[in-house]
Amino acid sequence: MIPYRLTSGNWSIAWGTPLDLKARISNPLLHRNNEYLHAVEELPDLWEWDLPEGVYRAKDIVLEAGIILAAIGIQLGDAANSKALLDNLQSSLATAGREAVLPLEQLKAEHEDDSRSELSDQAKRIGETIANWAREEDKQASALKRYGERTLRRLTMRSRCDQHLWTPDVVHLLTGPSGSPAVMQLFNEYLHQLILLRDALIPFENWEEVLLERKGTDRERGLRWLEEARNEFLAVLLTRKIPHKAIVRYAQRVLSPELSAAGYGFQYRLGTILPASIGRPIIAASKALLRWHPVWTYKAGVTDYPEPATFDYALDDYYAAQRSALESAPSERTGSSSSPPSLAAIREAGLVPVATDSGRVQLQLILPTPEREYAVDLGQALRGHRYLYRPQRENPDAEQPDTSCAEPGDLPVHEADSILVLPGLVTAGAGVHSVAAYGNPLVQWALLGKLYPENIVASEGVAGSALGSANESGKGFGAKFLFDGAVRLTD
Repeated sequence: MIPYRLTSGNWSIAWGTPLDLKARISNPLLHRNNEYLHAVEELPDLWEWDLPEGVYRAKDIVLEAGIILAAIGIQLGDAANSKALLDNLQSSLATAGREAVLPLEQLKAEHEDDSRSELSDQAKRIGETIANWAREEDKQASALKRYGERTLRRLTMRSRCDQHLWTPDVVHLLTGPSGSPAVMQLFNEYLHQLILLRDALIPFENWEEVLLERKGTDRERGLRWLEEARNEFLAVLLTRKIPHKAIVRYAQRVLSPELSAAGYGFQYRLGTILPASIGRPIIAASKALLRWHPVWTYKAGVTDYPEPATFDYALDDYYAAQRSALESAPSERTGSSSSPPSLAAIREAGLVPVATDSGRVQLQLILPTPEREYAVDLGQALRGHRYLYRPQRENPDAEQPDTSCAEPGDLPVHEADSILVLPGLVTAGAGVHSVAAYGNPLVQWALLGKLYPENIVASEGVAGSALGSANESGKGFGAKFLFDGAVRLTD
C-alpha cells in the first residue's frame, strides 16, 4: 500500500497506513432525527438534545448545536432575535472583552511565552470560525427544516449555570416578557457546548479536520464529558508557562482518554497526532501546536484496528545521554570550498516505529542516501526544535548586531553527514560552529535530533548577519551551533 505522505514545499515525509476516512466518519445528517432528540423521563411530551454516538468534525457539531438555537427562536416567538444570541456567542468565544470565557489576549500581552501566544492565537481563530459557522447555520434554518416548529417548541433541558456572561441585549431578551427559565437554560447549554468544542480543539493546528468520537459510554450531554480535562488544561494555560507534555496530555484526553502516559504524540483509532512542526522548515514551524494526520503509524499483532499508542522519547533525560565531541567528526571544512554530499539532495524522509521492551513506541526519522541511511529519534529532534533559538522571529524589531568585523569565511563549517554518523548527542567545547544543512529542512530536522539541544541557532540572512545573530542568541556560555541556509515555508 502507498504510504501516507506529509508534504511541505519540495520535501516530504512518508510513513504508515492511510485511513479510509469515508469508512470512519459517520455523517450526522444520516442519523434519524429522533437520535438527537429523546423524550424527557416522565415527561413524554418534551424532548432533550444530545449528540448520538458517532464520529464528528467541528462543523458537524456546530450544525447539531444549531438545533438548540433554533428551539430558542421558536420559543421566544415574535421577540426572537438570533443576531443578539449569536453576537453573544461570538463575544463568549473571543479572547478579549467582558464576555470572553478565555481572556488570553491580556495574558499574551503580559507574559512572553511562545506556547501561550500560539495557543491564544489558535483559540481566537477557532472561536471566530465557529461563530461564523453558527451564523451560516442560522441563516440556512436547517434545524427547523429537519424537525419542524412543533418539535422544537417542545425542546427543553436542565442546564446548570456555567457562569458564562450574557450581553445586555441577551439579558433583556431572555429575562423579558417573552423569556423564561426554559429558554435561559437552552441558551446556557448552547453557549457551553460550543465553548467546549472550541477549547477541545485549541491544541490542533488543523482543527477543522480533527475527528472527534462521541462514544455510547459517555453519560454526559454532548461534549460535557470533556469538562474535567478542559478545566485542568486551562488551569495550567492561564496560570503558568505551559509545558509541551501538558498540551499532548490534553489532546490525548480529548481524542483517546484510554492512554495514560504522555510523550510527544500519539495514535488513536482515528489517526495520528504529532507536533505541527514536523516536516516544516524550522525557522517558521510552530513550537506548541499539534497536527492530526489521517494515518495509522504503528500496528502490533493482527488486529483489525491498531491499538492506541503513545510516541515517547528515546532519551528520557538527554542530560545523561552519551555525547560525542564535534571535534571527532570525520570531516570539517571552512568557507564553501567543498560540494554538499548526497544528503543535501534528499527530498523524502521516512518515519519508522520501533517498539521497546517496556511497551513504549519510538519513531525514527530516516534519511536514505545511496551511501547509507541516517537515523535519529524523532522525539529528540522535536525537543531540539522546541529549544531552538530563532532570533529574528523572536525579536523582529530588535537592533541588529554590528557584523562589520565578522569574518564568516573563518567560521568552522561542519558537514551534516559527519555529525549524523557520531554516536549519542553531539556537542563541542566552545565557539560558534556552522553546520552545513544545505537549506534542506529534512537535514535540519535530522541535525536537531543529533546535536545537544542547548545552543542551536537558526537565523535568516546573509552569513555575516547570521553570525551576528548567533553571537547575540542562545546561552551566555558553551559552544553554539549555527544552521546555515535556514529557510521559510515560502522558499
